[in-house]
Amino acid sequence: MAAQPQTPVPNLDTVTTIRADGSRLFLHPADTRGRFTTARKLSAFALIGFYLALPWIQIDGYPAMFLDVAERRFHFFGWILAAQDIWLLFFLLTGVGFSLFFITALLGRVWCGWACPHTVFLEHVYRRVERWIEGDAHQRRLLDAAPFEGEKAFKRIFKHVVFVLLSAVIMHLMLAYFVSIPQLWAMMRHSPSEHWGAFLFVAISTAVLYFNFAWFREQLCIVICPYGRLQSALIDDDSMVIGYDTTRGEPRGKLNSAGAGHCIDCSRCVQVCPTGIDIRQGLQMECVGCTACIDACDDVMEKVKRPRGLIRYDSLNGFAGKATRWLRARTFVYFGLFLVGVGVSNWALSTIRPASLGITRMQGAPYYVDASYVRNQYMVRLVNKRNEPVTFNVALVQGPQGAEAKGFEQAITIGPLGEELRPFVVQVARKVYTGNARLQLRLTDADGQCDLTKETEFLGPSPALLKEDEADGR
Repeated sequence: MAAQPQTPVPNLDTVTTIRADGSRLFLHPADTRGRFTTARKLSAFALIGFYLALPWIQIDGYPAMFLDVAERRFHFFGWILAAQDIWLLFFLLTGVGFSLFFITALLGRVWCGWACPHTVFLEHVYRRVERWIEGDAHQRRLLDAAPFEGEKAFKRIFKHVVFVLLSAVIMHLMLAYFVSIPQLWAMMRHSPSEHWGAFLFVAISTAVLYFNFAWFREQLCIVICPYGRLQSALIDDDSMVIGYDTTRGEPRGKLNSAGAGHCIDCSRCVQVCPTGIDIRQGLQMECVGCTACIDACDDVMEKVKRPRGLIRYDSLNGFAGKATRWLRARTFVYFGLFLVGVGVSNWALSTIRPASLGITRMQGAPYYVDASYVRNQYMVRLVNKRNEPVTFNVALVQGPQGAEAKGFEQAITIGPLGEELRPFVVQVARKVYTGNARLQLRLTDADGQCDLTKETEFLGPSPALLKEDEADGR
């Protein structure tokens, strides 16, 4: 029998998931129980439930979150953004980014361990399925070493079939964020050729999701995600991290060994780590803050009648016996940026109006001149962002002297979340024409909720040149 590649010992120079010969080591974290494990489980189920429920929750007749790309409408908990309002999301994302900076400065990688979708689904969905089918960590490692036949073949094939089905369900639900649940159900009941774009989206994204959770796993956190590398810039010695109390734990030794610290070197903290690190070697990029090592160590400490907290949440200053400073320059700066982001986001969202008005010049010549008039031609786009039909009036409130407007002589009714594109002509008699001028359109509705204006320019030839043409009989 060929010798099995040696399992690498966690160190600070290389990642544990790569053996010395370059082959991949698949990690099988041991199960944990404890207060943090229970809290994370409840938090994960709440987040998954929230994700699953959003397309079903109706607000004003639409899903709570509905990214209606086909109609260029985006619904966020009652807010309705048209395509031209998407720039406002920049400010919202800025506020979210600064809030993440602030939380990281205070609590370290709490996002990664408790709320990151990758961690939530890997640890609380896919790995739970894996434990259910293949057994605990020891049984899974034995299965890895066994030949691919009989029980192993059945369990592995069954597991991956379930993984594919889970990935398909998740990505179908993701598609519902873009097409709504009723439309998704209608698509599923018809041939894929009738909705090939949506079908390809689900098929490709399902394959990517399956590949990630079935094979890539912790490598996403270690290799691709930039957040672990950013933590060195976002945290400092007063940020809360998960760490090992070397003062209390060292030197390591077996239970009741003379002169030994509280760490009995059982390696339980390594066995439960989902990225394969040894937390006793200090804060590391691969640590996602999952708290598994805390519960594992506390369990061992209770069994050997020693105080819990050898591995715990604390700051690097706290582990060094110093006081943790919660109020410091970094937290003030991040909190200030967070407030700026929230403030600007609120302002940006407050600028959303129940309708939009746009005006563009028609293709072709910028203006036309005939025997009687100087004429400009525009296209006016009206968008009703409300979930009910609205009657609008469009009027020319500013323009060149003697301007005549054609295209909106009567009020126009636009259906719920509908839009209207209509030509709009402004002309000025040659005898009163005085040159270029500013145009201003005003959009109002019957109930007074909308009052918008839009400006553009009325163009024409030089008045002197026009008079010369008239003198020449043109």
